[in-house]
Amino acid sequence: MKKPSSSALWRERLTSPLNWHYAGFGILVVLVVVLAVRLGLDWAATNGRSTDALAEKQMELKSKELQTAPLRGLDKRVEEARTQMKAFFGKRIPPNYSSISNRVGELQVQSGVRMSRLQYTQNPPGADLTEISLDAGISGSYPQIMRFINSLERDQTFFVIRTMALTGQQGGMVNLRLRVSTWLRPEDAEASGLALTPTDTGAGPAGATPKGSGPNGTGPNGTAPANAAPVPAKEGE
Repeated sequence: MKKPSSSALWRERLTSPLNWHYAGFGILVVLVVVLAVRLGLDWAATNGRSTDALAEKQMELKSKELQTAPLRGLDKRVEEARTQMKAFFGKRIPPNYSSISNRVGELQVQSGVRMSRLQYTQNPPGADLTEISLDAGISGSYPQIMRFINSLERDQTFFVIRTMALTGQQGGMVNLRLRVSTWLRPEDAEASGLALTPTDTGAGPAGATPKGSGPNGTGPNGTAPANAAPVPAKEGE
């Protein structure tokens, strides 16, 4: 019997359905392996990106929490600050101009100093308060002046000493030019009728007559007598 040739054998194998099934199955296996590998790589990359994104979001959230931490309870702190400010105004801010002048007069008598060239003026009104400036010359012994200055700084009425300038000294007597600030509520300051504080608030030459002094109730050279009550400077005088 004659054996089939090799070419005929290959033709037979190629035309065999079983062989084609084997070939298709092998191709499918290879394709599944390739897809599985690709899926694994994609999954690993996606998982890594997700982890990085999650860590980034966590850091961003932590940063936002730290930034907003000072704002927590801000409404309560604002309300508390308003309450404290209202209490301070009620306790330390005088209700009117007369309260200021009367208190300064009381401190003058208690300390024993003499005051002259006494002038009250007001700054432009602010949102909550208006600054009231007191410009005066004071004379007395060193202990008397120190008592007066200390009493101003410690008084319940809110006084702030702006400037002190030595204008003369004779024996045990000292003469000072003193400028003090306190505050009124804008409506109370407006009702006082005080003139506006001049832009140049520096101490002038000794003996100079301040704006607002006049012949009524004034002493020599237009200066107010030491025992005179404070007279507010009016506009246009």
